[in-house]
Amino acid sequence: MPIYEYTCRDCGHHFEWLTRADEKPACPSCGREKLTKLLSVPSAHVAGAVQPRCPAEESRSCNVSNCCGQGCMER
Repeated sequence: MPIYEYTCRDCGHHFEWLTRADEKPACPSCGREKLTKLLSVPSAHVAGAVQPRCPAEESRSCNVSNCCGQGCMER
């Protein structure tokens, strides 16, 4: 059962929906079915994988306690 991301064309609400068979979701905010399915990147956890480290993590120059690893100091 895949999880898809949608945006409601009526109210603009963004949400995820666990789809079963040919089920058509409705917006949880307004209840309408005018939805746009968004393209999203699938993710998977790999046992033993190491996340990239942020270059600012050791120096704490970015003042982020849990470094995201997205290179915020490289801009």
